[in-house]
Amino acid sequence: MFLTIGTTGTPQRPASDLGFLLHKHPGKAQSYATSHGTAQVFYPEAGDERCTVALLLEVDPVALVRRGQGKGRGGAPDAALASYVNDRPYAASSLLAVALSGVFSTAMKGQCKARPELTDQVWPLTVEVPVLPARGGAALVHRLFAPLGWEVTAEPVALDPEFPEWGESRYVRLVLRGELRLADALRHLYVLLPVLDDAKHYWVSPDEVDKLLRAGDGWLAGHPDHELITSRYLARRRGLTRTAMERLELVRLAEADDSEVEAIDNAVDDGSEDSADSEDTADATGGADTAGEGRPVPLARQRREAIVAALRAAGAGRVLDLGCGQGQLVQTLLAEPAFTQVTGVDVSMRALTVAARRLRLDRMGERQAARVQLLQGSLTYTDTRLAGYDAAVLSEVIEHLDLPRLPALEYAVFGAARPATVLVTTPNVEYNVRWETLPAGHVRHTDHRFEWTRAEFRAWAHAVAERHGYGVEFTPVGLDDPEVGPPTQMAVFSRRGESAANPTAAVPTTSKETVA
Repeated sequence: MFLTIGTTGTPQRPASDLGFLLHKHPGKAQSYATSHGTAQVFYPEAGDERCTVALLLEVDPVALVRRGQGKGRGGAPDAALASYVNDRPYAASSLLAVALSGVFSTAMKGQCKARPELTDQVWPLTVEVPVLPARGGAALVHRLFAPLGWEVTAEPVALDPEFPEWGESRYVRLVLRGELRLADALRHLYVLLPVLDDAKHYWVSPDEVDKLLRAGDGWLAGHPDHELITSRYLARRRGLTRTAMERLELVRLAEADDSEVEAIDNAVDDGSEDSADSEDTADATGGADTAGEGRPVPLARQRREAIVAALRAAGAGRVLDLGCGQGQLVQTLLAEPAFTQVTGVDVSMRALTVAARRLRLDRMGERQAARVQLLQGSLTYTDTRLAGYDAAVLSEVIEHLDLPRLPALEYAVFGAARPATVLVTTPNVEYNVRWETLPAGHVRHTDHRFEWTRAEFRAWAHAVAERHGYGVEFTPVGLDDPEVGPPTQMAVFSRRGESAANPTAAVPTTSKETVA
């Protein structure tokens, strides 16, 4: 099997500089042993104006079959039939992709010690693959390469030129032309050659997910066919494909927010949360006492109880927990038969993994499992999956967003999803003076971007309700201190025109304000 990569240049930037990037001297022919044969690298032409490197992979079909024996799906596709005559030695496949990554490994990584300035340069490249298996035909070849900036020529290869009535084979002659970094071009080929072949010559293990994401860095998450690419590259193994898609979604969201993936996937409690908002400390009680037990009730539990009471009063059956974190509220809602569907949404896959363990989804009965689902998604983007619910809960979520991002969340929830009832809870910054363990001037959690006074929260809620056709009521959660108010403040939004009689009637409260 054969592949060439060519470029053009000028006396000021010679095309032969391609040899520096590939770490292969244009004046030498070099051979490399692979697990299934020999890879040879040579330059048919190398000058200032034109330079072409060729990779010739000579596959030993006997060794290919023998390495596949006894390995089940680990062998080549035709090895399962113990056939020594097949297309593997001649058609570009995962064998060529593996050879490409081995022979040109430093170039794929974008490294060049001798001429580091060359790695970020865009080159006029021409890639030719004489025989490429394409399950999906020339149309799929165009779909996969064109969005990456390539001009694509994919000519179907006839089954037999002597018998044109037999039609076309599943192979194409591929020519790609484009101006790209060499590292990007090599990574495109490494991923997409086996994707088009729709087969792997080796067993696809979990570490293939990391290989895919490394090679797909910077282009795969935004590719319109990233799901197809991921599924085929991972040999249609559902578990691996799901893992890769979840990680790609984090990459996409991080790119959209111009932030790091780690900053997006940060919803798992790492022990840094201040005691003022923790379930496990006696300080975080909001001044309430458990009747007859003498033990304080954690504020987080009081918050969940207030939310459940408000949802019951609103008559909600299908409920969204937006920013569900590790699933505490989802777990509480599932214990209430009145809630027929509970959907938790969070941007953090780590948090959703913890939530799935907390809920024991893998051991949950069929009827109970039908009531719950966990979705990855960003609350600042509209999402059609969130439409049609009776109620949505934003419990201690808004304060984790930068203020300029709040309008996007507002539209996604109130403008696009538009549930009949929306509950929003957030800390009351005035109450912070009552936390003995919270230093003056500090917010309750290191990730809080802001904390509002009661007046600030109500001003925001009134404006949201007015813009989107909702009424809003406010209720305290925890002891309503006569001087500084409650530790948590909750707004209950009811869409105008909906039958929602007194949605907070069942919520323990000492004061209430309504705007119609």
